[in-house]
Amino acid sequence: MADKFNLEIITPERKVLSEEVEEVIVPGLDGEIGILPYHTQLISQLQTGVLVYRQGAEKRSVHVSGGFVEVLPDHVAVLSDVAERPEEIDLERARKARDRAEKRLASSGEDVDFRREELRFQRAMIRIQLASKG
Repeated sequence: MADKFNLEIITPERKVLSEEVEEVIVPGLDGEIGILPYHTQLISQLQTGVLVYRQGAEKRSVHVSGGFVEVLPDHVAVLSDVAERPEEIDLERARKARDRAEKRLASSGEDVDFRREELRFQRAMIRIQLASKG
């Protein structure tokens, strides 16, 4: 039997996930961080991306955006601003958000916050990617 650890994904609004897993890959600021049982303790900031966790041969994905991951030898806590499972994503809404962000990024208006629109575009693209797989 493979060693496991508890993975919790929490947003300000709710607990998204609490399960025993064998592996987690989180989107850290400098790239993906792979976590296995008894990993060295760490705290890292997260970027918008896809968190992947494995239970046996089954892999599942969750969209996360912002926040932190805390790794302990037997527990991983993801505290994220946004976390969504693929089945929770409204694909049509994500496509509309992508289109709005593309239009704002293409405009040359002084009132456009390009960093914010890039983040909105990135979130929408990840949501579309995850929702389309399901």
